[in-house]
Amino acid sequence: MANQTVANFLTLPSLTTLNLSHNEIGDTGAQSLGYALQHNRTLTILYLDSNRISHAGAKSLADALKHNTRLTTLHLWNNQIGNVGAQSFGDALKHNTILTTLDLSSNKIGDVGAQALGDGLQHNTTLITLNLSHNEIGDVGARSLCDGLQHNTTLTTLKFNENRIGAVGARSMGDALQHNTILTTLDLSANGIGHVGAQSLCDGLQHNTRLTTLQLWHNEIGAVGAQSLGDILKHNTTLTTIDLLSNQIGDVGAQSLGHALQHNAILTTLCITYNQIKDVGAQSLADGLQHNTTLTTINLEGNQIGDVGAQSLGDALQSNTALTTLKLDNNRIGHLGARSLGDGLQGNTILTTLDLSSNKIGDVGGQGLGDGLQHNTGLATLDLWNNQIGDAGAQSLGDALKRNTSLTTLNLSYNEIRNIGARSLGYGLQHNTTLTTLDLDKNRIGDAGARSLGDALQHNRKIEKGANRGWYYQMYFDYDLVGGNHHAR
Repeated sequence: MANQTVANFLTLPSLTTLNLSHNEIGDTGAQSLGYALQHNRTLTILYLDSNRISHAGAKSLADALKHNTRLTTLHLWNNQIGNVGAQSFGDALKHNTILTTLDLSSNKIGDVGAQALGDGLQHNTTLITLNLSHNEIGDVGARSLCDGLQHNTTLTTLKFNENRIGAVGARSMGDALQHNTILTTLDLSANGIGHVGAQSLCDGLQHNTRLTTLQLWHNEIGAVGAQSLGDILKHNTTLTTIDLLSNQIGDVGAQSLGHALQHNAILTTLCITYNQIKDVGAQSLADGLQHNTTLTTINLEGNQIGDVGAQSLGDALQSNTALTTLKLDNNRIGHLGARSLGDGLQGNTILTTLDLSSNKIGDVGGQGLGDGLQHNTGLATLDLWNNQIGDAGAQSLGDALKRNTSLTTLNLSYNEIRNIGARSLGYGLQHNTTLTTLDLDKNRIGDAGARSLGDALQHNRKIEKGANRGWYYQMYFDYDLVGGNHHAR
Protein backbone atom coordinates (compact mmCIF):
# COMPACT_ATOMS: atom_id res chain seq x y z
CA MET A 1 0.00 0.00 0.00
CA ALA A 2 2.79 2.43 0.94
CA ASN A 3 4.68 1.75 -2.27
CA GLN A 4 1.54 2.20 -4.35
CA THR A 5 1.06 5.56 -2.62
CA VAL A 6 4.56 6.54 -3.68
CA ALA A 7 3.79 5.64 -7.28
CA ASN A 8 0.57 7.64 -7.09
CA PHE A 9 2.68 10.80 -6.87
CA LEU A 10 3.45 10.32 -10.53
CA THR A 11 -0.20 10.62 -11.45
CA LEU A 12 -0.24 14.27 -10.39
CA PRO A 13 -0.67 16.26 -13.62
CA SER A 14 1.71 19.11 -12.71
CA LEU A 15 4.51 17.31 -10.83
CA THR A 16 7.93 17.85 -12.44
CA THR A 17 10.32 17.14 -9.53
CA LEU A 18 10.04 14.35 -6.93
CA ASN A 19 12.52 13.85 -4.08
CA LEU A 20 12.12 10.57 -2.18
CA SER A 21 15.70 10.36 -0.92
CA HIS A 22 16.53 8.84 2.47
CA ASN A 23 13.43 6.71 2.71
CA GLU A 24 13.07 2.94 2.60
CA ILE A 25 11.18 2.31 -0.60
CA GLY A 26 13.43 -0.63 -1.51
CA ASP A 27 13.00 -2.71 -4.64
CA THR A 28 9.23 -2.92 -4.36
CA GLY A 29 8.87 0.85 -4.27
CA ALA A 30 11.35 1.28 -7.11
CA GLN A 31 9.41 -1.24 -9.18
CA SER A 32 6.18 0.68 -8.60
CA LEU A 33 7.87 3.92 -9.60
CA GLY A 34 9.39 2.26 -12.65
CA TYR A 35 6.01 1.11 -13.87
CA ALA A 36 4.51 4.55 -13.29
CA LEU A 37 7.40 6.24 -15.13
CA GLN A 38 6.60 4.30 -18.28
CA HIS A 39 3.34 6.21 -18.51
CA ASN A 40 4.26 9.51 -16.84
CA ARG A 41 4.52 12.56 -19.11
CA THR A 42 5.46 15.35 -16.66
CA LEU A 43 8.24 14.32 -14.24
CA THR A 44 11.71 15.57 -15.24
CA ILE A 45 13.75 15.13 -12.03
CA LEU A 46 13.69 12.14 -9.64
CA TYR A 47 15.78 11.73 -6.48
CA LEU A 48 15.95 8.24 -4.97
CA ASP A 49 19.19 8.52 -3.01
CA SER A 50 19.76 6.17 -0.07
CA ASN A 51 16.70 3.95 -0.44
CA ARG A 52 18.03 0.37 -0.21
CA ILE A 53 17.37 -0.24 -3.88
CA SER A 54 19.18 -3.27 -5.32
CA HIS A 55 19.52 -4.65 -8.85
CA ALA A 56 15.84 -5.65 -9.01
CA GLY A 57 14.60 -2.14 -8.40
CA ALA A 58 17.27 -0.74 -10.68
CA LYS A 59 16.07 -2.97 -13.51
CA SER A 60 12.53 -1.61 -13.23
CA LEU A 61 13.76 1.97 -13.29
CA ALA A 62 16.08 1.24 -16.22
CA ASP A 63 13.28 -0.43 -18.15
CA ALA A 64 11.20 2.69 -17.63
CA LEU A 65 13.96 4.81 -19.16
CA LYS A 66 13.58 2.90 -22.41
CA HIS A 67 10.06 4.26 -22.79
CA ASN A 68 9.97 7.48 -20.76
CA THR A 69 10.24 10.69 -22.80
CA ARG A 70 10.35 13.32 -20.03
CA LEU A 71 12.79 12.36 -17.24
CA THR A 72 16.10 14.22 -17.61
CA THR A 73 17.67 13.67 -14.17
CA LEU A 74 17.86 10.51 -12.04
CA HIS A 75 19.77 10.32 -8.74
CA LEU A 76 20.42 6.94 -7.13
CA TRP A 77 23.34 7.74 -4.80
CA ASN A 78 24.00 5.31 -1.96
CA ASN A 79 21.92 2.32 -2.98
CA GLN A 80 23.08 -1.24 -3.73
CA ILE A 81 22.37 -1.76 -7.40
CA GLY A 82 25.73 -3.48 -8.02
CA ASN A 83 26.95 -4.80 -11.36
CA VAL A 84 23.60 -6.27 -12.37
CA GLY A 85 21.80 -2.99 -11.78
CA ALA A 86 24.49 -1.09 -13.68
CA GLN A 87 24.08 -3.51 -16.58
CA SER A 88 20.38 -2.63 -16.70
CA PHE A 89 21.18 1.07 -16.90
CA GLY A 90 23.85 0.47 -19.51
CA ASP A 91 21.28 -1.24 -21.68
CA ALA A 92 18.79 1.57 -21.06
CA LEU A 93 21.31 4.19 -22.22
CA LYS A 94 21.35 2.55 -25.64
CA HIS A 95 17.65 3.30 -26.08
CA ASN A 96 16.95 6.41 -23.99
CA THR A 97 16.99 9.74 -25.82
CA ILE A 98 16.14 12.22 -23.06
CA LEU A 99 18.13 11.56 -19.84
CA THR A 100 20.93 14.11 -19.29
CA THR A 101 22.08 13.38 -15.70
CA LEU A 102 22.58 9.96 -14.09
CA ASP A 103 24.01 9.61 -10.57
CA LEU A 104 25.02 6.05 -9.64
CA SER A 105 27.62 6.96 -7.03
CA SER A 106 28.14 4.70 -3.98
CA ASN A 107 26.42 1.67 -5.49
CA LYS A 108 28.98 -1.16 -5.27
CA ILE A 109 29.48 -1.16 -9.03
CA GLY A 110 32.54 -3.03 -10.28
CA ASP A 111 34.23 -3.67 -13.60
CA VAL A 112 31.36 -5.68 -15.07
CA GLY A 113 28.87 -2.91 -14.44
CA ALA A 114 31.27 -0.29 -15.76
CA GLN A 115 31.69 -2.28 -18.97
CA ALA A 116 27.93 -2.22 -19.56
CA LEU A 117 27.78 1.52 -18.92
CA GLY A 118 30.68 2.04 -21.32
CA ASP A 119 28.78 0.14 -23.98
CA GLY A 120 25.77 2.32 -23.33
CA LEU A 121 27.82 5.49 -23.75
CA GLN A 122 28.89 4.40 -27.22
CA HIS A 123 25.28 4.57 -28.40
CA ASN A 124 23.79 7.27 -26.17
CA THR A 125 23.41 10.78 -27.59
CA THR A 126 21.85 12.75 -24.71
CA LEU A 127 23.60 12.02 -21.39
CA ILE A 128 25.66 15.01 -20.24
CA THR A 129 26.65 14.09 -16.65
CA LEU A 130 27.53 10.64 -15.28
CA ASN A 131 28.48 10.19 -11.62
CA LEU A 132 30.16 6.89 -10.77
CA SER A 133 32.15 8.06 -7.77
CA HIS A 134 32.77 5.88 -4.73
CA ASN A 135 32.27 2.52 -6.42
CA GLU A 136 34.58 -0.47 -6.91
CA ILE A 137 35.64 0.04 -10.51
CA GLY A 138 39.21 -0.96 -11.38
CA ASP A 139 41.40 -0.52 -14.44
CA VAL A 140 39.36 -3.01 -16.51
CA GLY A 141 36.15 -1.08 -15.94
CA ALA A 142 37.95 2.18 -16.59
CA ARG A 143 39.11 0.89 -19.96
CA SER A 144 35.54 -0.01 -20.92
CA LEU A 145 34.27 3.43 -19.97
CA CYS A 146 37.10 5.04 -21.91
CA ASP A 147 36.16 3.02 -24.97
CA GLY A 148 32.72 4.53 -24.62
CA LEU A 149 34.15 8.03 -24.26
CA GLN A 150 36.07 7.72 -27.50
CA HIS A 151 32.78 7.29 -29.38
CA ASN A 152 30.42 9.36 -27.21
CA THR A 153 29.48 12.81 -28.48
CA THR A 154 27.52 14.35 -25.59
CA LEU A 155 28.99 13.55 -22.13
CA THR A 156 30.65 16.64 -20.66
CA THR A 157 31.09 15.64 -16.99
CA LEU A 158 32.41 12.34 -15.63
CA LYS A 159 32.79 11.98 -11.86
CA PHE A 160 34.94 8.93 -11.20
CA ASN A 161 36.56 9.74 -7.88
CA GLU A 162 37.12 7.11 -5.18
CA ASN A 163 37.36 4.06 -7.38
CA ARG A 164 40.34 1.76 -7.97
CA ILE A 165 41.61 2.48 -11.45
CA GLY A 166 45.32 2.93 -10.59
CA ALA A 167 48.01 3.87 -13.10
CA VAL A 168 46.71 1.40 -15.70
CA GLY A 169 43.23 2.88 -15.64
CA ALA A 170 44.70 6.37 -15.83
CA ARG A 171 46.51 5.33 -19.01
CA SER A 172 43.16 4.39 -20.54
CA MET A 173 41.77 7.76 -19.51
CA GLY A 174 44.74 9.48 -21.11
CA ASP A 175 44.14 7.61 -24.35
CA ALA A 176 40.47 8.62 -24.29
CA LEU A 177 41.38 12.28 -23.77
CA GLN A 178 43.43 12.23 -26.96
CA HIS A 179 40.33 11.45 -29.02
CA ASN A 180 37.44 12.86 -27.00
CA THR A 181 36.41 16.39 -27.94
CA ILE A 182 33.36 16.74 -25.69
CA LEU A 183 34.32 16.06 -22.05
CA THR A 184 34.94 19.26 -20.08
CA THR A 185 35.07 18.01 -16.46
CA LEU A 186 36.92 14.90 -15.23
CA ASP A 187 37.22 13.88 -11.57
CA LEU A 188 39.67 11.03 -10.93
CA SER A 189 40.40 11.86 -7.31
CA ALA A 190 41.37 9.14 -4.83
CA ASN A 191 42.14 6.49 -7.42
CA GLY A 192 45.77 5.73 -6.62
CA ILE A 193 47.04 6.73 -10.05
CA GLY A 194 50.45 7.89 -8.77
CA HIS A 195 53.01 9.79 -10.83
CA VAL A 196 52.86 7.20 -13.63
CA GLY A 197 49.12 7.68 -14.01
CA ALA A 198 49.53 11.45 -13.91
CA GLN A 199 52.06 11.22 -16.74
CA SER A 200 49.60 9.17 -18.82
CA LEU A 201 46.88 11.75 -18.30
CA CYS A 202 49.27 14.49 -19.33
CA ASP A 203 50.12 12.58 -22.50
CA GLY A 204 46.44 12.68 -23.34
CA LEU A 205 46.13 16.35 -22.45
CA GLN A 206 48.81 17.23 -24.99
CA HIS A 207 46.28 16.53 -27.72
CA ASN A 208 43.05 17.37 -25.89
CA THR A 209 41.40 20.68 -26.74
CA ARG A 210 38.27 20.53 -24.62
CA LEU A 211 38.83 19.59 -20.93
CA THR A 212 38.50 22.58 -18.61
CA THR A 213 38.38 21.01 -15.11
CA LEU A 214 40.65 18.25 -13.78
CA GLN A 215 40.35 16.99 -10.20
CA LEU A 216 43.08 14.67 -8.93
CA TRP A 217 43.04 15.04 -5.14
CA HIS A 218 44.43 12.20 -3.00
CA ASN A 219 46.31 10.41 -5.77
CA GLU A 220 49.92 10.37 -4.55
CA ILE A 221 51.20 11.90 -7.76
CA GLY A 222 54.14 13.48 -5.92
CA ALA A 223 56.68 15.93 -7.32
CA VAL A 224 57.14 13.90 -10.51
CA GLY A 225 53.43 13.96 -11.31
CA ALA A 226 53.26 17.67 -10.57
CA GLN A 227 56.18 18.23 -12.92
CA SER A 228 54.27 16.47 -15.70
CA LEU A 229 51.26 18.69 -15.09
CA GLY A 230 53.47 21.76 -15.00
CA ASP A 231 54.91 20.89 -18.39
CA ILE A 232 51.42 20.51 -19.83
CA LEU A 233 50.22 23.81 -18.37
CA LYS A 234 52.90 25.69 -20.28
CA HIS A 235 51.14 24.81 -23.53
CA ASN A 236 47.55 23.77 -22.67
CA THR A 237 44.89 26.20 -23.87
CA THR A 238 41.72 24.85 -22.23
CA LEU A 239 42.29 23.82 -18.57
CA THR A 240 40.93 26.46 -16.23
CA THR A 241 40.70 24.50 -12.95
CA ILE A 242 43.07 21.96 -11.36
CA ASP A 243 42.61 20.41 -7.91
CA LEU A 244 45.65 18.58 -6.49
CA LEU A 245 44.69 18.46 -2.81
CA SER A 246 46.84 16.09 -0.73
CA ASN A 247 49.24 14.74 -3.34
CA GLN A 248 52.60 15.17 -1.59
CA ILE A 249 53.99 17.36 -4.36
CA GLY A 250 56.26 19.29 -1.95
CA ASP A 251 58.52 22.18 -2.88
CA VAL A 252 59.80 20.50 -6.04
CA GLY A 253 56.28 19.99 -7.38
CA ALA A 254 55.31 23.53 -6.43
CA GLN A 255 58.36 24.83 -8.29
CA SER A 256 57.19 23.07 -11.45
CA LEU A 257 53.74 24.60 -11.14
CA GLY A 258 55.21 28.01 -10.40
CA HIS A 259 57.31 27.89 -13.55
CA ALA A 260 54.22 26.86 -15.52
CA LEU A 261 52.29 29.87 -14.24
CA GLN A 262 54.82 32.15 -15.88
CA HIS A 263 53.79 30.80 -19.29
CA ASN A 264 50.18 29.69 -18.84
CA ALA A 265 47.48 32.09 -20.01
CA ILE A 266 44.26 30.16 -19.31
CA LEU A 267 44.26 28.59 -15.80
CA THR A 268 42.03 30.47 -13.34
CA THR A 269 41.89 28.18 -10.27
CA LEU A 270 44.69 26.15 -8.68
CA CYS A 271 44.09 24.11 -5.52
CA ILE A 272 47.25 22.65 -3.96
CA THR A 273 46.14 22.31 -0.35
CA TYR A 274 47.86 19.94 2.08
CA ASN A 275 50.84 19.21 -0.13
CA GLN A 276 53.85 19.70 2.16
CA ILE A 277 54.81 22.92 0.39
CA LYS A 278 57.26 25.11 2.29
CA ASP A 279 58.91 28.48 1.68
CA VAL A 280 60.92 27.38 -1.36
CA GLY A 281 57.81 26.18 -3.18
CA ALA A 282 55.92 29.31 -2.18
CA GLN A 283 58.74 31.42 -3.62
CA SER A 284 58.37 29.72 -7.00
CA LEU A 285 54.60 30.14 -6.96
CA ALA A 286 55.04 33.80 -6.09
CA ASP A 287 57.45 34.23 -9.00
CA GLY A 288 54.82 32.69 -11.24
CA LEU A 289 52.16 35.06 -9.96
CA GLN A 290 54.29 38.07 -10.80
CA HIS A 291 54.11 37.13 -14.48
CA ASN A 292 50.72 35.39 -14.64
CA THR A 293 47.70 37.39 -15.83
CA THR A 294 44.84 34.86 -15.62
CA LEU A 295 44.92 32.94 -12.31
CA THR A 296 42.19 34.31 -10.04
CA THR A 297 42.23 31.76 -7.19
CA ILE A 298 45.07 29.90 -5.51
CA ASN A 299 44.42 27.72 -2.46
CA LEU A 300 47.47 26.84 -0.35
CA GLU A 301 45.65 25.78 2.81
CA GLY A 302 47.39 23.32 5.11
CA ASN A 303 50.95 23.73 3.87
CA GLN A 304 53.98 25.07 5.74
CA ILE A 305 55.03 28.15 3.79
CA GLY A 306 55.81 30.12 6.98
CA ASP A 307 56.90 33.75 7.15
CA VAL A 308 59.40 33.48 4.31
CA GLY A 309 56.83 32.02 1.94
CA ALA A 310 54.26 34.63 2.97
CA GLN A 311 56.82 37.37 2.34
CA SER A 312 57.31 36.10 -1.21
CA LEU A 313 53.58 36.08 -1.84
CA GLY A 314 53.25 39.55 -0.33
CA ASP A 315 55.83 40.82 -2.81
CA ALA A 316 53.92 39.14 -5.65
CA LEU A 317 50.69 40.89 -4.66
CA GLN A 318 52.27 44.25 -5.37
CA SER A 319 52.61 43.46 -9.07
CA ASN A 320 49.97 40.80 -9.78
CA THR A 321 46.94 42.02 -11.73
CA ALA A 322 44.64 38.99 -11.75
CA LEU A 323 44.48 37.13 -8.41
CA THR A 324 41.23 37.75 -6.51
CA THR A 325 41.33 34.95 -3.90
CA LEU A 326 44.33 33.87 -1.83
CA LYS A 327 43.84 31.14 0.79
CA LEU A 328 46.75 30.72 3.20
CA ASP A 329 44.97 29.26 6.21
CA ASN A 330 46.92 26.89 8.46
CA ASN A 331 50.37 27.70 7.08
CA ARG A 332 52.52 28.53 10.12
CA ILE A 333 52.57 32.22 9.21
CA GLY A 334 53.66 34.59 11.98
CA HIS A 335 53.77 38.37 12.35
CA LEU A 336 56.56 38.84 9.81
CA GLY A 337 54.62 37.09 7.07
CA ALA A 338 51.44 38.96 7.96
CA ARG A 339 53.27 42.29 7.77
CA SER A 340 54.59 41.41 4.32
CA LEU A 341 51.09 40.54 3.16
CA GLY A 342 49.88 43.83 4.62
CA ASP A 343 52.53 45.64 2.60
CA GLY A 344 51.35 43.76 -0.47
CA LEU A 345 47.79 44.92 0.13
CA GLN A 346 48.84 48.56 0.06
CA GLY A 347 49.67 48.41 -3.61
CA ASN A 348 47.16 45.79 -4.70
CA THR A 349 43.71 46.70 -6.02
CA ILE A 350 42.64 43.30 -7.38
CA LEU A 351 42.61 40.84 -4.46
CA THR A 352 39.13 40.59 -2.91
CA THR A 353 39.52 37.63 -0.51
CA LEU A 354 42.42 36.84 1.84
CA ASP A 355 42.18 33.87 4.22
CA LEU A 356 44.83 33.76 6.95
CA SER A 357 42.83 31.75 9.47
CA SER A 358 44.55 29.39 11.88
CA ASN A 359 47.99 30.97 11.71
CA LYS A 360 49.92 32.78 14.47
CA ILE A 361 50.12 36.37 13.34
CA GLY A 362 49.36 37.84 16.78
CA ASP A 363 49.07 41.55 17.56
CA VAL A 364 52.08 42.58 15.49
CA GLY A 365 50.73 40.75 12.45
CA GLY A 366 47.32 42.30 13.02
CA GLN A 367 48.96 45.71 13.07
CA GLY A 368 50.71 44.98 9.77
CA LEU A 369 47.46 43.99 8.12
CA GLY A 370 45.72 46.99 9.61
CA ASP A 371 48.31 49.29 8.06
CA GLY A 372 47.73 47.61 4.71
CA LEU A 373 43.97 47.99 4.94
CA GLN A 374 44.25 51.72 5.47
CA HIS A 375 45.56 52.08 1.93
CA ASN A 376 43.88 49.12 0.22
CA THR A 377 40.81 49.74 -1.93
CA GLY A 378 39.97 46.26 -3.20
CA LEU A 379 39.87 43.64 -0.43
CA ALA A 380 36.31 42.66 0.53
CA THR A 381 36.85 39.62 2.80
CA LEU A 382 39.56 39.11 5.43
CA ASP A 383 39.53 35.95 7.54
CA LEU A 384 41.74 36.06 10.66
CA TRP A 385 40.05 33.28 12.64
CA ASN A 386 42.25 31.72 15.34
CA ASN A 387 45.33 33.94 15.13
CA GLN A 388 46.17 34.95 18.72
CA ILE A 389 45.15 38.55 18.03
CA GLY A 390 44.58 40.63 21.15
CA ASP A 391 43.64 44.22 21.93
CA ALA A 392 46.64 45.81 20.21
CA GLY A 393 45.92 44.01 16.95
CA ALA A 394 42.22 44.81 17.20
CA GLN A 395 43.08 48.48 17.75
CA SER A 396 45.04 48.59 14.49
CA LEU A 397 42.22 46.89 12.63
CA GLY A 398 39.74 49.31 14.17
CA ASP A 399 41.84 52.24 12.97
CA ALA A 400 41.87 50.68 9.50
CA LEU A 401 38.08 50.45 9.48
CA LYS A 402 37.87 54.23 9.85
CA ARG A 403 39.56 54.71 6.47
CA ASN A 404 38.93 51.52 4.53
CA THR A 405 36.15 51.69 1.94
CA SER A 406 36.12 48.17 0.48
CA LEU A 407 36.07 45.57 3.27
CA THR A 408 32.64 43.97 3.74
CA THR A 409 33.49 40.89 5.86
CA LEU A 410 35.96 40.62 8.75
CA ASN A 411 36.32 37.40 10.73
CA LEU A 412 38.10 37.80 14.08
CA SER A 413 36.55 34.81 15.83
CA TYR A 414 38.60 32.59 18.14
CA ASN A 415 41.12 35.27 19.07
CA GLU A 416 42.03 37.00 22.35
CA ILE A 417 40.27 40.34 22.00
CA ARG A 418 39.00 41.92 25.21
CA ASN A 419 37.06 45.08 26.05
CA ILE A 420 39.77 47.50 24.90
CA GLY A 421 40.01 45.84 21.51
CA ALA A 422 36.22 45.76 21.18
CA ARG A 423 36.11 49.49 21.93
CA SER A 424 38.67 50.16 19.19
CA LEU A 425 36.64 48.14 16.71
CA GLY A 426 33.54 50.00 17.80
CA TYR A 427 35.18 53.35 17.12
CA GLY A 428 36.21 52.12 13.70
CA LEU A 429 32.69 51.00 12.90
CA GLN A 430 31.26 54.41 13.71
CA HIS A 431 33.17 55.84 10.76
CA ASN A 432 33.00 52.83 8.43
CA THR A 433 30.45 52.72 5.61
CA THR A 434 31.10 49.36 3.94
CA LEU A 435 31.53 46.52 6.47
CA THR A 436 28.43 44.31 6.59
CA THR A 437 29.65 41.27 8.57
CA LEU A 438 31.87 41.20 11.66
CA ASP A 439 32.49 37.90 13.46
CA LEU A 440 33.83 38.14 17.03
CA ASP A 441 32.74 34.70 18.16
CA LYS A 442 34.85 33.12 20.93
CA ASN A 443 36.83 36.12 22.12
CA ARG A 444 37.06 37.57 25.64
CA ILE A 445 34.77 40.54 25.29
CA GLY A 446 32.77 41.46 28.37
CA ASP A 447 30.14 43.97 29.37
CA ALA A 448 32.14 47.11 28.58
CA GLY A 449 33.15 45.83 25.17
CA ALA A 450 29.57 44.97 24.34
CA ARG A 451 28.53 48.51 25.26
CA SER A 452 31.13 49.94 22.89
CA LEU A 453 29.91 47.76 20.07
CA GLY A 454 26.34 48.68 20.92
CA ASP A 455 27.20 52.36 20.66
CA ALA A 456 28.71 51.67 17.24
CA LEU A 457 25.47 50.11 16.09
CA GLN A 458 23.66 53.34 16.82
CA HIS A 459 25.82 55.05 14.21
CA ASN A 460 26.50 52.21 11.76
CA ARG A 461 23.55 50.78 9.85
CA LYS A 462 25.53 48.51 7.53
CA ILE A 463 26.27 45.58 9.86
CA GLU A 464 24.05 42.57 9.21
CA LYS A 465 21.73 41.51 12.00
CA GLY A 466 23.25 38.04 12.09
CA ALA A 467 26.64 39.54 12.75
CA ASN A 468 25.22 41.69 15.53
CA ARG A 469 23.99 38.62 17.35
CA GLY A 470 27.35 36.99 16.85
CA TRP A 471 28.98 39.73 18.88
CA TYR A 472 27.30 38.81 22.13
CA TYR A 473 26.19 35.21 21.82
CA GLN A 474 29.73 34.00 22.49
CA MET A 475 30.99 36.67 24.90
CA TYR A 476 31.66 36.20 28.56
CA PHE A 477 28.54 38.28 29.18
CA ASP A 478 25.27 38.21 27.29
CA TYR A 479 24.36 41.81 26.65
CA ASP A 480 21.04 43.36 25.73
CA LEU A 481 22.15 46.10 23.33
CA VAL A 482 18.72 47.73 23.45
CA GLY A 483 17.76 47.58 27.10
CA GLY A 484 21.22 47.60 28.64
CA ASN A 485 20.57 44.49 30.76
CA HIS A 486 23.33 41.92 31.12
CA HIS A 487 24.07 38.73 32.99
CA ALA A 488 26.98 36.34 33.35
CA ARG A 489 26.89 33.32 31.11
